[in-house]
Amino acid sequence: MIRLLLVEDQEIVRRGLKTLLETKPDLQVVGEAENGKMAIEQLEALQEASQLPDVILMDIRMPVMGGVEATRLICQQFREVKIVILTTFSDTQYIAQALRFGARGYLLKDTPAEELAKAIRSIYQGYTQFGPGIMEKVIAQVSTTEPNKLADPPAGLLELTAREREVLRMIASGSSNREIAQALFLSEGTVRNHISHILTRLNVRDRTQAAIVANSFSTWLEPKPPSVGDSL
Repeated sequence: MIRLLLVEDQEIVRRGLKTLLETKPDLQVVGEAENGKMAIEQLEALQEASQLPDVILMDIRMPVMGGVEATRLICQQFREVKIVILTTFSDTQYIAQALRFGARGYLLKDTPAEELAKAIRSIYQGYTQFGPGIMEKVIAQVSTTEPNKLADPPAGLLELTAREREVLRMIASGSSNREIAQALFLSEGTVRNHISHILTRLNVRDRTQAAIVANSFSTWLEPKPPSVGDSL
């Protein structure tokens, strides 16, 4: 059973979501909140009752505390809980901020019930999920507004091999593992291994956050003369 917390300021929307989601035998709504502050209070109470949710559906624009700030605080305090942003506003600025703070996906409220349930299951299993066209908007937003914004790149970025930099550049461009494998003449297993190393070195959760780092420090990923051991 996947436990859910719904964070939405409009009661009628919360009720509708709850009704839709609880028709699924593997989904259970264990709490509701009308803003980010109440969500954190709910999480503290649910944790004491050993009912901490697995996934939070988080609205963006709410009174008292919005979804971006709530995501930041929850990901710091409740690291095991996964957050998916669910909103009517496909605003790339909010998307990028929430992802940096640890959100695992971004879906629009008009996502069909079956697709929403599938996305929740996928996020619960550790994957990321985005509504149609949203990933492309995130990459475009970061690429045009924040390239090389910070003077010094993360130490892990400088530790990447030439091959890992190639893989990271392709992740940032939105390429799938299969596309990376075909372009670089590697097996998909080798690509997965490279991605695992990249995530560890950059200290990020998933390829989406890796793509954001890559676009923020794009000049540091330009091809460099290979050193011994970089060819694979």
